[in-house]
Amino acid sequence: MLVLAAAALVATPIAAQDLQGRNLAASCAICHGTEGRSVTKDMVPLAGLPREHIVRQMQDFKSGKRPATVMHQIAKGYTEAQIEAMAGWFAAQKR
Repeated sequence: MLVLAAAALVATPIAAQDLQGRNLAASCAICHGTEGRSVTKDMVPLAGLPREHIVRQMQDFKSGKRPATVMHQIAKGYTEAQIEAMAGWFAAQKR
């Protein structure tokens, strides 16, 4: 019984982080598709990309290092923790 309670305590933060990542990533669906699976060839699919790649791209958009039409404005609205959460969630999705 104690083992089950300890396992639940350990699993809760991970589930909360996944939920946060999913909720934040929902705003990306309008352009990048549901769960990051783009339906057009013109938009980059985010599902299954490496977490580090997504984080780096978002940081580059945020700093202005990578030019964009709207992503530089969108990226500025997220904290580093939120970017990490979204990137982790997208990385865990199947392509």
